[in-house]
Amino acid sequence: MSFNDKPDELLDELIETDSWTLVFLRRFASTVILLGVVFYSLLGGSPYAVYLVGGVIMLLNVVGLLEFYGMVDENGLPRFKWLGLAGGVTLVGTLFLYLSGLAKRQLGDPTPGGAAELELGILAVLLLALLVRRVFAHPAPPSFAMVGHTILGVLYVSWLLGFLLKIYFFAAPADAGFDAGYCLLFFILATKCSDIGAFLLGSMIGRHKMIPSVSPAKTWEGFVGAILLSTTAALVMAHYWGAAKLGGMTLGHAAALGPLLAVGAVLGDLVESVFKRDSGVKDSGSFFPGIGGILDLLDSLLFNAPLMFLYLRLVLFND
Repeated sequence: MSFNDKPDELLDELIETDSWTLVFLRRFASTVILLGVVFYSLLGGSPYAVYLVGGVIMLLNVVGLLEFYGMVDENGLPRFKWLGLAGGVTLVGTLFLYLSGLAKRQLGDPTPGGAAELELGILAVLLLALLVRRVFAHPAPPSFAMVGHTILGVLYVSWLLGFLLKIYFFAAPADAGFDAGYCLLFFILATKCSDIGAFLLGSMIGRHKMIPSVSPAKTWEGFVGAILLSTTAALVMAHYWGAAKLGGMTLGHAAALGPLLAVGAVLGDLVESVFKRDSGVKDSGSFFPGIGGILDLLDSLLFNAPLMFLYLRLVLFND
C-alpha cells in the first residue's frame, strides 16, 4: 500500500510526531544558511558577492523545482519535469543577468518595467513550448493537468524566488540612504523570526488549532507568536538601520511590515503544508538529511518576497 493510500489519521500522526528539536533545527538552519549568504555579501563590498547571491538563488531554484515536481510525482500526476526545469532556470538566470547589469549590453539598463517584460516573455515562451510538447506527447497525458502542473512549479518556485533578486537589486534613489543588502537582511530576519516565534509560542502554550485539516500543529497562539517576534525584529532593525541603510524606514513602516510579513509567512507555510498533504509526504525533500527539503525552508520566504518588494515599490519609495 502506498503512502497516498493511508488514512489521513496516519498522516496527522506522522506530522505531529516531529520532535521539538527537529522542527527547531529546520527553522534555525534556514535562518543561518540564508543569513550567512547575506552577511558575506555585506562584508567589504566583495566583487564576488553578487555572483554568490545569484548562485545560491539558482541552486535553491533548481533543487526547489525538483522537489516540487517530486511531490507532483507522488500524487501520480502528469508533468513535463525537464521542460519546467529548463523554463525555471532560464527565468531566474535571465532575471539575474538583467538586474545585476552583467548583461547590460545585450538586455539594456535594468528597470522594474524591463524586468517584468522579460519575465512575461519567458513565461509566454514556456507556455507555448509546453503546449507544443503536449501535441507530440505519446501516450497523450491530459493537457490541462500536464501543462498546469508544470507551469505551477515554475511560478511557485522560480517566479517567486525572482523577487528575492528584485529586493537585492532594488534601485532606490541615490540620496535615500538605502542599502539593498541590508534590506534583504531585514526581510529574511523578519520572516524567519515569524517562523521561530510561531513555533516557540505555539509549542509552549498552543491549544487552539488553526486549520487542523491542513496542518495539525499550527495554532492561533503560534500565529500570535509569529506576529510578536516578527514585529519586534522589524522594529529593532528599523531603529538601528532605518535612516542609514533602509531608505529612511520609520518605526511606523516597521510596525506595518512586521505583521504583514508574519501573516505572509504563516500563509506560505500553510500553502506548503497543502502541497505536502496532497502528496502524502512529510517533507518536500531530503536536501538536508533529517531536517527536510529546500521548500520546507523557503516556504515563508517565497510567499513574502513579492509582499516585501511591493512594499518597497508602492509604499516606502512611492514618491
